[in-house]
Amino acid sequence: MPITEFLARNAKLYGDEISLIEMNPELEERREVTWREYELIEPNPSNHFRREITWREFDDKANQFANLLLNRGIKKGDQVAILLMNCLEWLPIYFGILKTGAIAVPLNFRYTAEEIKYCLELSEADALIFGPEFIGRVESVFDQIAKVKLRLFVGEDCPTFAECYRNLSEEYSAEAPQIKLTDDDDAAIYFSSGTTGFPKAILHKHRSLVSACETEQNHHQQTREDTFLCIPPLYHTGAKMHWFGSLLSASKAVLLRGVKPQWILKTVSEEKVTIVWLLVPWAQDILDAIESGDVNLKNYKLDQWRLMHIGAQPVPPSLIHRWKEYFPHHLYDTNYGLSESIGPGCVHLGTENINKVGAIGKAGYHWETKIADEFGQPVTQGQVGELLVTGPGLMQCYFNDPEATAAVLKNGWLYTGDMARMDEDGFIFLVDRKKDVIISGGENIYPVQIEDFLRGHNSIKDVAVIGLPDHRLGEIAAAIIELKPKHECTEEEMMTFCSALPRYKRPRKIIFAEVPRNPTGKIEKPKLRELYAGGSVVEVQIMN
Repeated sequence: MPITEFLARNAKLYGDEISLIEMNPELEERREVTWREYELIEPNPSNHFRREITWREFDDKANQFANLLLNRGIKKGDQVAILLMNCLEWLPIYFGILKTGAIAVPLNFRYTAEEIKYCLELSEADALIFGPEFIGRVESVFDQIAKVKLRLFVGEDCPTFAECYRNLSEEYSAEAPQIKLTDDDDAAIYFSSGTTGFPKAILHKHRSLVSACETEQNHHQQTREDTFLCIPPLYHTGAKMHWFGSLLSASKAVLLRGVKPQWILKTVSEEKVTIVWLLVPWAQDILDAIESGDVNLKNYKLDQWRLMHIGAQPVPPSLIHRWKEYFPHHLYDTNYGLSESIGPGCVHLGTENINKVGAIGKAGYHWETKIADEFGQPVTQGQVGELLVTGPGLMQCYFNDPEATAAVLKNGWLYTGDMARMDEDGFIFLVDRKKDVIISGGENIYPVQIEDFLRGHNSIKDVAVIGLPDHRLGEIAAAIIELKPKHECTEEEMMTFCSALPRYKRPRKIIFAEVPRNPTGKIEKPKLRELYAGGSVVEVQIMN
């Protein structure tokens, strides 16, 4: 059945129970923000940094928006783009689009104006819903996106080139539109993260979304008593597909706008959160704040927090060992996935396999995996090959790009571009991105292995290893190292530390600098290559 039926079921069975809460701790701290500057779905000016809606209100608002879209000419098969920061309106808008039979097209909130234009054109969007943070960017390409006939604004002080979402949607019926949907209908276009090039438009059907609900709930056993804290951006499959477990179990979720350790722990404490999905940098920041004394765990009620899981990137085992020192009762899981496989879950570790920290795990619920050579044939156990996955959440295609589709979808398998190996127990370990492998003097060097080693140094907050051109070896490994606050280190110290590595794996360059990550926590290695591979590299000593 289409995913919209889960929402309708929750509204019918649990209509008066809270479905979503939005927390904006920055507003609470700033206080000078006026009531008018922060729109509430249900006005409560005494507490405008916290908003909530019930399952019935969620479904009603989705239906109202669906009826608005239908009235304005949006029909089944059209594309409707969403350009919003995480907010309480986000998911009702998303489900309203789905209820019309149209295709939801979430956009990355970090996109430049040109990238917004590119993605709107690539997805052939007929409508755009955007928030106040994007007025300037949208306005700058306003005349170049003629196909986008309907432009709706979420917020106060609507710009002249758009219409007010709230004022319009409230005029329409909260009855569900009579649009027949099936699992085989197109549902959403998600864009690749762009860490390996310009974003591709990934088309999924309703069956993919439903499979994500079932996979997530199977892996993390959400019940109606759970409360899920969602911090990553909802435009990305990672955040939304983890929330799908809450949808399936009809349990509460909190959307937190902000990533400060104090905000995360305060929200977990006050909202009685039981499940938190973190990215590596946020988990690192929490641990650093605890160890520096900026956070005192005794000030928070955290006993109900049962599960911490991490995804979107390889997880350093040292990080989880540190985490368990402070949170020994937490269950831990890691999830692997791509937007092409409807986000996290095609591979997962499993909470019972804490002894295998460092692995991404085994095939997820209803998924299959294979580690293959360049001909698609399985490699022997322990050998490095490309990770292939297949299952119910595979994308339909790259929208309007048959050549790119054919390059990664072969005989029902998705070629992930990730190099991996399998141990004797069947657990999969990521080695690196296929495109990130460094070939130095004929030897394959996998940056993730060096990064994991370097994270064992007490002064390192974050690290990325990239290949730099070398006239003799072809490429050499360079380590971009971000130090922890108030920590000092020199190139010579790092080189000495790396002497424990095999000689060919040792970085030849040490660069002390910030490690850039995208909103889903992935290291932006193309940006680093652009910064450092274009010319001579200056080795800099930085004292924080």
